[in-house]
Amino acid sequence: MDHRKLNALREKFGHADAYEVFDPELKRIADSLVDGELESSGRRKLPFSGLSTLLSAPYEESLENLDVALVGVPMDLGVTNRSGARFGPRAIRAIERIGPYNEQLGIVPKASIKYADIGDSPVHRFSLEKSMAEIENFYNGLKDAEVKPLSAGGDHSVTYPILKAVGRDEPVGCLHIDAHCDTSGAFDDTKFHHGGPFRNAVLDGVLDPERTIQIGIRGTSEIRWEFSYASGMTVLHIHQCMEMGVDGIVKKALEVLGDGPVYVSIDVDGFDPTFAPGTGTPEVGGLTPREGQQILRGLYGLNLVGGDVVEVAPQYDPTTNTALLGAQLMFEVLCLMA
Repeated sequence: MDHRKLNALREKFGHADAYEVFDPELKRIADSLVDGELESSGRRKLPFSGLSTLLSAPYEESLENLDVALVGVPMDLGVTNRSGARFGPRAIRAIERIGPYNEQLGIVPKASIKYADIGDSPVHRFSLEKSMAEIENFYNGLKDAEVKPLSAGGDHSVTYPILKAVGRDEPVGCLHIDAHCDTSGAFDDTKFHHGGPFRNAVLDGVLDPERTIQIGIRGTSEIRWEFSYASGMTVLHIHQCMEMGVDGIVKKALEVLGDGPVYVSIDVDGFDPTFAPGTGTPEVGGLTPREGQQILRGLYGLNLVGGDVVEVAPQYDPTTNTALLGAQLMFEVLCLMA
């Protein structure tokens, strides 16, 4: 060992605390974290203490001065298989130690935007149709306030009323990660189920199908996705994703999404049930969390106007891996919004 080097390290780092950083770039990041991570006593906040919020964000009832609102949508009346996603927002709120720094993108969201958990959207206990109206009305309020939503579902039917609010003035493009295209028509007397939100949004003129890309599609429901092809959506089945690799997927996504407003919608069943067992309609053979992260990070620079992570059903999530994945994906989208 070089003792001169050891003595120099002792002199520089021997008495430095966790936030005393010397590298200029790392110091910039450390300085942006201090206010949110330390208590008035100077001790680091306990991640397992206090009230649980989405991404450990502050809780705010007011939208004043917010750039992004983190919202729970505890509604799963639209599921076709296993219910339970109504508890998804609570499960994601219980996950700690997500962020606050994205090392690959070099982003600390709270250093550049103001965001808060504003609680849950109103939903109807028994009526799917009334829930759709209540969710749309709630998100119209965010739209009026010029606050971008980042939401935790709930089943995927909740994306439809959110898109109606987000895209009411101008149709948005969409990056959609899922095992299913969710462009089915009505069945069992309703069009509002979780298998059809993107079809409904296109027909309402709030989603631009030619600026929509669906990634990770697989399973036995292919006959229900004719609308995706007829409307001009770009559909990447999982075998195509494997052939293209992350770089190819990102390149195609950027080409499809273009420069206009973009919404990101992520169903956790887009990921293999090895990593995300806690969901209502699991499909074997999906994406890995690492692939999902890299796809999202490849979207850096897009004009994101909102996003959601849906279908976390904690009853089927014995290790909490699905909730952990859901929280991490929300953070990845938040970084893009920042």
